[in-house]
Amino acid sequence: MISCIHFIRHGITQGILNKWYYGWEDLPLVEEGLIEIENFKSKGVYPNSEGMHFYSSGMLRANQTLESIYGSVPYKIISDLKEMNFGEWECKTFNELKELPGFDDWMNDKTGSFTFPGGESANSFSLRTEKGLKELLVYHRLLELSNRHSKKDCISTVVCHGGVIAACMCHLLKLSPSVFWEWIPAAGRGYSVYFENSEVTKYEPL
Repeated sequence: MISCIHFIRHGITQGILNKWYYGWEDLPLVEEGLIEIENFKSKGVYPNSEGMHFYSSGMLRANQTLESIYGSVPYKIISDLKEMNFGEWECKTFNELKELPGFDDWMNDKTGSFTFPGGESANSFSLRTEKGLKELLVYHRLLELSNRHSKKDCISTVVCHGGVIAACMCHLLKLSPSVFWEWIPAAGRGYSVYFENSEVTKYEPL
């Protein structure tokens, strides 16, 4: 019996094209993003949907990506898997942020305690995503238990966000937060994480 969770980042948005810092701004996919998802589908990037259980952060771009890949399938929303909340700094480029009060505090923050005005800190984001991951793992564990006699594969797919996926991979693989940025997948891509006895055995890029 295979036990696996697929983590997929949403497709391209205007925020990605403009290199904005954004998280809770509920942006849709742009046409380029929809086309890229279709190209990935045609190349067999995404796993087969048979027997799969689906999850989303609930953000529009995540829902659109899930539906573009797998059609009108039922899915649960795990709201703690939303992207970082940049508050009043949402939808601004790095150069625009340089002009704002608090920018230097953010750049000099070594502890993750800096809180974006009206948003959250890196520490609170990490705790929230860990909570969301635990919720996802509970659902996946229940699937494992329900399939233990039939020996059917246990496959979950969650569509969420680059920072969230990086945080989840750091939690699952017990990695230092210092490597967080290395684990952010490209739009429409992600990771497949395999489990045995609730422990991670391997991962593969999608």
